[in-house]
Amino acid sequence: MMSGAPSSIQKKCWQKNATGRRLSRLARLRAIERRWVRSLRLIFLGSSLLFSIAYGSAQQTSEALNTLPESPGSSISGRESAGEQSEQKSSSSISGTVLDLNGGIVPEAKVTLKMEGASAETVITSDGEGNFRFSSLPSGKYSVTISSPGLETLKLDEIVLHEGQNHQLPKIALPLLRTSTDVQVVVTQKELAVEQVKLAEKQRVLGIVPNFYSSYIWNAAPLPAKQKFDLAMKSRTDPVAFVITGVVAGIEQARDRFPAYGQGTEGYAKRYGASYATSAVGRFMGYAVLPSVFHQDPRYFYMGSGSTRSRAFYAMTRPFVTRGDNGRSQPNYSYILGSFIAGGVSNLYHPADDRGARLTVDNALLGIAASSIGNLVREFVLRKYTPSVPNYAQGKP
Repeated sequence: MMSGAPSSIQKKCWQKNATGRRLSRLARLRAIERRWVRSLRLIFLGSSLLFSIAYGSAQQTSEALNTLPESPGSSISGRESAGEQSEQKSSSSISGTVLDLNGGIVPEAKVTLKMEGASAETVITSDGEGNFRFSSLPSGKYSVTISSPGLETLKLDEIVLHEGQNHQLPKIALPLLRTSTDVQVVVTQKELAVEQVKLAEKQRVLGIVPNFYSSYIWNAAPLPAKQKFDLAMKSRTDPVAFVITGVVAGIEQARDRFPAYGQGTEGYAKRYGASYATSAVGRFMGYAVLPSVFHQDPRYFYMGSGSTRSRAFYAMTRPFVTRGDNGRSQPNYSYILGSFIAGGVSNLYHPADDRGARLTVDNALLGIAASSIGNLVREFVLRKYTPSVPNYAQGKP
């Protein structure tokens, strides 16, 4: 008769089966990681393709703009002859619109353009819509001075113009003169960016939800590094950010995501802390640290014009294509790397059972997908529900 105790042969069989199961689980995990790596490669290939398409479209738009004639405006002095212009033919231009404090157009404003190191000036006047344009300019550093009777004089310095660039100055309202004497206000690109950020920090959807990273001024001045960090700090310390984090943690708990955290108050607190930490790391790395290193602008620039399809394509590709501080489109290294850094850092505080490449990739891809969807909302919805946006800020001209 057989005894109740398992034989040595049975024990060996059980051990082999257990070892086989462990190897099978390990093989499945490795297969999952290989699939994620392949997915990641496809994402980067897709982003490169999207960038190529978007950049090609931008180049075509730039070439089309270069064929436009110079906008109406009478030349006062320093105008080169047609022969001289043909000899120094260039595709670069500087344009803008002159407004008053109430957002009204200012026609016949005197606009003076001077290239750094040159003695000659080019002076034109704004047309009936307040628009002006300097065409066929060589690359270099310029200053623009705008004046009109009864309004303060505005001077914009440090305007760097690259070959083939169509630089549109942001619409700035000229204040009324406070005294009878001429007053000249000198505004640098850095000071202009600071003022634009102050306006952006007042942007709230329905007066409540922050909309700080939406720029409705298409050609806004590039952000200095300090403003990039200030904006990141303000966005993550805003009371609404804590409320949104609480909602995310609640959804994760209801779905029992990261089960090792458990349920109840303790489980919710752990999920809340992890969610806030991941979003904070992603915000500072992708919107402040790396944009300062790569000289990229972390804001979403509202398009507002064109077909619905072109606007949707533009919005969904912004996680992959961004604007550099030089005004040109380039791959969004800052946001992509920032997302994966935040996903990697999340391994430090998530449960041991959930750590690994999958957690890193999951969190990164989730952030990128959320950004694409959020940009669609920015492009088609938020503008009409953000009351503090100036009337002249209407996106791409």
